[in-house]
Amino acid sequence: MRVAVIGCGAVGARAARQLVSTARVDTVVLRDTRVDWLRSVGESLGPSVHIEVPPYRHAPDVDAVIIATPSGTHPALARSALERGTAVVSVSDSIEDVRLLLTLDDEARRRDRPVVVGAGFSPGLTCVLARHGARAFDTVDEVHVAKAGTGGPACARQHHHALAGSALDWRDGVWIRRRGGSGRELIWFPEPVGGRDCYRASLADPLLLVPEFPSATRVTARMAATRRDRLTMRLPMLMPPHAEGGPGAARVELRGWRGTSREVAVYGVMDRAAVAAGAVAALATVWALDGRVRSGARGLASMVEPGAFLADLADRGTRVAVFDGTPRVPPLPEPH
Repeated sequence: MRVAVIGCGAVGARAARQLVSTARVDTVVLRDTRVDWLRSVGESLGPSVHIEVPPYRHAPDVDAVIIATPSGTHPALARSALERGTAVVSVSDSIEDVRLLLTLDDEARRRDRPVVVGAGFSPGLTCVLARHGARAFDTVDEVHVAKAGTGGPACARQHHHALAGSALDWRDGVWIRRRGGSGRELIWFPEPVGGRDCYRASLADPLLLVPEFPSATRVTARMAATRRDRLTMRLPMLMPPHAEGGPGAARVELRGWRGTSREVAVYGVMDRAAVAAGAVAALATVWALDGRVRSGARGLASMVEPGAFLADLADRGTRVAVFDGTPRVPPLPEPH
């Protein structure tokens, strides 16, 4: 099988590395507008990689494609690939990208091909966690997602714009726009990330979660930000972002009913955001090649069996933690 990765930044390069080590994949085709960087990534990944340099007149001739380019480019690239009968996996977390990608559903069903939308760290892994956790409930009526950290420079820029944009909250069957940077909440992530102040932002998670939880009356998403982030969110980025962000984390909180009891469940994951996003995208692609992903254009959570997907993801090094509410108290010293 041949798989293309379009965009070889922090997330795309990690996804390509995962694919190179997958027996199901014979050739990984790499595309990027930065020719020197493209060649460098290709050389580091070994002989099963084929580099295609710009200009690109057609979609790559492959069985599946991962789109890991900056936001705004995903819908056109996905449509072009779909016209060639190629399965598509997009890692974009942009609200506009996600909206436009979801409009490809009829075309994808007609061609019997999947367009996996939001197959990254968040959205992506967060949505799968929410669906997996929902099995412990009879009814889920609230889903709250939060994330900390960024992947590469493109991800950092998108998050900078997201903080200044309009957030979408789902409340009582209606979409409500909120001001980005508002709604401060202290949220605890798995260590070593720990507690972070999180705020509303232009995040795509609710768009993909609401269809999965028709009984939900509240669905929200927040991202961690510092005081400097909020002060400069409406200005150009003052400093260039790092090539790859540091430790990242995601947290999913579900609230609902089990019998007559009101229940709360919290799931979390800690990893470098680019590493986790690359692993999720690569695994979604392998599942698509194996015919384990449904046709159509939908979020990752609605296209995979969540428990099996998380188990396969754990084999690739990304593991999930469950908060059980039990404090970890160190033992008392023995009396002398």
